[in-house]
Amino acid sequence: RQDLEIATAYQEAYKALDDGDPYFAAKKFLEAELLFPQSEWAPRSALLASYSYYLQNYYAEALSNLERFLITYPNYDNLAYVHYLIAMCYYETIEDEKRDFQPLVKAKDKFNFIVENYPSTDFSSDAKFKIDLINDILAAKEMYIGRFYVEKKKWIPAINRFKAVMDNYGTTIYIEEALHRLVEIHFILGLE
Repeated sequence: RQDLEIATAYQEAYKALDDGDPYFAAKKFLEAELLFPQSEWAPRSALLASYSYYLQNYYAEALSNLERFLITYPNYDNLAYVHYLIAMCYYETIEDEKRDFQPLVKAKDKFNFIVENYPSTDFSSDAKFKIDLINDILAAKEMYIGRFYVEKKKWIPAINRFKAVMDNYGTTIYIEEALHRLVEIHFILGLE
């Protein structure tokens, strides 16, 4: 009886997901989890609810559910995917170098966590790629601020920003411009 109820709730949620209604699917997956919290279906349902939110671009809801997942199911057999989905929620909220810094940092931290803790997974190789993209954005942010300081003739803060690019983002496309700007400022200041 219970197995039939679980299967029915789960299938209803899965059908909603297939039919392109991720919000309803998330609701149904959470319902399935709540109905049978001790079953093997519960963690799957919770994870699919998070994935459904993610598909709908409801990143805050997905993150909240995923953080709860880590507490509720700490021994789940595919935690690499849970951490990856958390990282992707942060990653999807990155806008550009002129906007909010937090999603960049949180995504990078979580991708680094995946690389360090799940190195032999497919998630790790994608995480490395995403870290490179994030580093490009972080370097762009440093360059943007450095250029602003140059316009305002605030040489020391500009030097610090361009040096940060040299020190922290040496593999990005901004390394040449940072070096050029440093030489330019040193020339303006009459330094060797």
